[in-house]
Amino acid sequence: MAFACAANSVCFSCQENWEKSRAMAFANRDINKVQGADTPVHDWYRFVLSFPPHLVRDYCERLKVTSEERVLDPFCGTGIVLVECKKLGVSSVGVEAHPMSAFASAVKVDWLPDPDELLSHATRVASAANARLAIDGRELRTMPPEMMKLLLTDSIGDIALHKTLVLLECLERMRDDRYHRHEQLALARAVVRDCSNLHFGPEVGVEPPSRRKRDAQVTQAWLASVQTMASDIRKLCHRARIRASVYQADSRQIAGILPSQSIDVVITSPPYPNEKDYTRTTRLESVLLGFIRNRAELRDVKKGLVRSNTLNVYKQDDDDRWVKEHPEIQRIAAEIEARRVEMGKTSGFERLYHRAAKLYFGGMAQHLAELRRILRPGARLAYVVGDQASYLQVLIRTGHILADIAESLGYEVTGIDLFRTRMATATRQQMREEVVLLRWPGQEEMHFDEE
Repeated sequence: MAFACAANSVCFSCQENWEKSRAMAFANRDINKVQGADTPVHDWYRFVLSFPPHLVRDYCERLKVTSEERVLDPFCGTGIVLVECKKLGVSSVGVEAHPMSAFASAVKVDWLPDPDELLSHATRVASAANARLAIDGRELRTMPPEMMKLLLTDSIGDIALHKTLVLLECLERMRDDRYHRHEQLALARAVVRDCSNLHFGPEVGVEPPSRRKRDAQVTQAWLASVQTMASDIRKLCHRARIRASVYQADSRQIAGILPSQSIDVVITSPPYPNEKDYTRTTRLESVLLGFIRNRAELRDVKKGLVRSNTLNVYKQDDDDRWVKEHPEIQRIAAEIEARRVEMGKTSGFERLYHRAAKLYFGGMAQHLAELRRILRPGARLAYVVGDQASYLQVLIRTGHILADIAESLGYEVTGIDLFRTRMATATRQQMREEVVLLRWPGQEEMHFDEE
């Protein structure tokens, strides 16, 4: 498949452009960081794998998004696209399969609570929690064993957990539905960022024993998070009525969620085929807030996600049928399996590497096929994706494969922009992170061969 060199885009066939683009990426190695001016609302809750708000603004401008149009993020995560669109006065909708992330997105685009009353209510809850903690003595609360087993070991100290559970009890006892969701999200942020033993870099992990803490100022950290929310709502209340909605759903069945021809623009960053278990990133807060209470519920969450790692691959999965005739995907899968055999890798997960790669692209193909039904003719799309080498260091050029799949489904590929390069953990090589630009012409729906 050949691509024309679009403005500000990269053509792989041109070595000179490649060298220039790589030099540019090195010069802008901090491009993925959140800028200081972007922290309002985004800082309510986000995780390290998010892409930066300024990239959304750049592509809203590049794609000439207007206030009369509607933007979709089908893998909305913690709401980066939705928040930026709301700030710009543009209507948006997000779809996210993970319940904690979908909840965070929905709260982050709700700027209707009165900020002074929100803070007043939270202050009363904090006082009640502190009073309760003062009389609780030395008997520490904990969660049922089934819930504790879901957490990364030592991800939160026993005293900090006790204080968090007391605060959650007070939040429920003094519940005011006008503020309850915001107060819950503030607690998720405070616990993970200020009170836990977690670290992100970008994998989620637990601090070494010498740096773990048993105790933390949970109530104070939570109240500070609520104060941040109240301050941001004051600044942005003039945009509170801009429409933004969130659906907790599987983007591979997106045509059953949104009306036909209702979307003008798509800006998104789907999961990458990178062997990262995205459910681990939000595990602590998902369990504390009751979104995941046992192994069965965790399994159900994983089944709703595009298969991007072997930890959410199941025997009955068949998304790979969508790409069984795609030569490059089949070549990559065969190379991964051949390398596994050559290296003598025999674990259950390693045996699934080649299948996970096919299931990932199959899931993305199904998503793009379903998406056609809800796009208006002329809809513009931007997919932020990255090259990967997580499966035994076999290079997967995600952007170009995704563009090829989209073209086979009737989309026009208008460019592939280099966003940045990043260092691969295993190989120490620079990997490309790109924005695949598509256009849906609105022709009669083409059917991808599933046979």
